[in-house]
Amino acid sequence: MNREDKVALVSKLTESFKEADGVVVADYRGIGVSSLEELRKAAKESDVKVQVIKNTLAGIALNSVEKTGLELKDTNIFLWGDQLNVSKVAFKYAEKNKNFIIKSAHIDGEVCDVSKVEALSKLPGREELIAMLLQVWNAPVQNFTIGLNALKEKKEQSA
Repeated sequence: MNREDKVALVSKLTESFKEADGVVVADYRGIGVSSLEELRKAAKESDVKVQVIKNTLAGIALNSVEKTGLELKDTNIFLWGDQLNVSKVAFKYAEKNKNFIIKSAHIDGEVCDVSKVEALSKLPGREELIAMLLQVWNAPVQNFTIGLNALKEKKEQSA
């Protein structure tokens, strides 16, 4: 990779990291290609970007968007995008594959450890929260109609 390619990659990563709410750095040593393809497929479904990047290039891109403090040593794979989706994809894959070790993450403007990634991964997603809200809004109407139906049946039986 020549210098021009590196500059182009760093500028592309800088733009991509700037838009991301969450960045997770993980060690992928000992994981086969087919297993990494499963991670990429799960990430694509959740609109999360996954890429193996040289640590120096990733460090330059992350520093330029003020996402510093991540552990960039040894072999790393980077996942970035929406903080909930990134956490869910990374933690779910780490549970399935013991060689995938989450090192650190940058979420909500601060560096955090695996425990915060795990906590975020267990939160419900946007669609689940909307479904919960709709259930809460629908409950009074549903209870009212059940009550009216019971009243109607009672009147029919007494008549």
